[in-house]
Amino acid sequence: MSTHVFDEAIALQPQPDGSWLGQTSAAYANMVGPFGGITTAQVLNAVLQHPDRLGEPVSLTVNFCAAVADGAFTLQARPARTNRSTQHWAIEMLQDGQTVVTATAVTAVRRETWGVDEEPMPLCPPPQDVPLPSATAPMAFVQRYEQRAITGNIPSVWDGSGHSSLSQVWVRDNPPRPLDFASLASISDIFFPRVFIRRATHVPVGTVSLTVYFHASAAQLAATGTGYLLGQAQAQAFRNGFFDQSSQLWNEAGVLLVTTHQIVYYKQ
Repeated sequence: MSTHVFDEAIALQPQPDGSWLGQTSAAYANMVGPFGGITTAQVLNAVLQHPDRLGEPVSLTVNFCAAVADGAFTLQARPARTNRSTQHWAIEMLQDGQTVVTATAVTAVRRETWGVDEEPMPLCPPPQDVPLPSATAPMAFVQRYEQRAITGNIPSVWDGSGHSSLSQVWVRDNPPRPLDFASLASISDIFFPRVFIRRATHVPVGTVSLTVYFHASAAQLAATGTGYLLGQAQAQAFRNGFFDQSSQLWNEAGVLLVTTHQIVYYKQ
């Protein structure tokens, strides 16, 4: 049985000192270095694979301290505190002895409670009614996802004519893969930087910090399977060289699986 390219990309080898050894993946390359979503998934996988993990992921914050270079990296993940039902994690990614990513995570034993999705899934055409793009961006990681843009696609003409940062898109792994926490973490960063959509202008950008909030349980992710996710992303403010963007991802049944918030550096 062949291994999905995503599983190959996030594979980690345990080391005698308790750290993990990983490797960047050419399949998830971005314009410079790896796609931030795959780095996020690799960081989370160090927690998911840890023998002392308690419960399921609830939140993950990843801080990109420096550009991740192509090649090997070491991940160090430790539970900073374990309570009765929650666990707090500190994670570092190192290359050549230097920290390139820091992260914190919270895992928890989920229990049944009253619940409701306050943020409803937008009314959008079903994925089979949204055509695949006739052309895609050249970065390798884009080919790892099937994306059917409803609105706010990457500009076809970079002429400064953008007027909104809102994007809505149906997305899933390519080839399809059953959803789990690691793949959901990666997909949650699939959206192009909002400044590209808002301005239709090429500018240098880089995510500084990304936080992912997991609302779904493992059972809900298993029920989602290889189905499409409806993603929505929008910025709130562009100012003084930084902008933020928030996103949500629902499954086809309308269950809100994850929300994210990130701060991004830009020039001009």
